[in-house]
Amino acid sequence: GICAFTVAWERPTAFSKVLSHVGSFTNIRGGHVYHALIRKTERKPFRIFLQDGSGDLDNSHGNWPLANQEMAAALKYAKYDYQFVFGDGGHNGKHGGVLMPDALRWLWRDAAR
Repeated sequence: GICAFTVAWERPTAFSKVLSHVGSFTNIRGGHVYHALIRKTERKPFRIFLQDGSGDLDNSHGNWPLANQEMAAALKYAKYDYQFVFGDGGHNGKHGGVLMPDALRWLWRDAAR
């Protein structure tokens, strides 16, 4: 999640869609700063799908569910085109895997058919 978000943040015209499952927007290599940057930086031209669960990690780097909720709040504040799905899963691909087809359809909803 954080890698996909970072490339879109740095190169939004080349990477305009972000899919993040249990994204590490915690204090790992600067992931925790995005919440504030999103709020204070001019909106960038990309679309974001976030997924996380209440059973995700909570350790010395931070709390993953809280960090993803903060990302969603910042994206909402800055009026980004985003979707956030919060479930009860852990730090794995189970919930995100089930959501994958719908997430991809949502991200590419305006693509030519």
